[in-house]
Amino acid sequence: METTRTNKSVLVRGLKIMAISLVMMFAGPTLFYIATTNKEKPLYIPLLIVSLLICAGAVFFAFKGLQTIMDSMFNNKPNSN
Repeated sequence: METTRTNKSVLVRGLKIMAISLVMMFAGPTLFYIATTNKEKPLYIPLLIVSLLICAGAVFFAFKGLQTIMDSMFNNKPNSN
């Protein structure tokens, strides 16, 4: 029985997705804080919407990145022999 190895190209792609998620995890709450402290500004609603979309995107990219990393390690595709 042959042991499977980690697919390095898929692992790198997953780590890149996780890096995007990390940036969004800091940008979303920062923009949310800026939006909620300036309620009298005219860009309050658009900035609030953008910050919430960035926060949701961070969660999506985190799950997508973890799924890609797990696929690189535990890929169960049959060999093409």
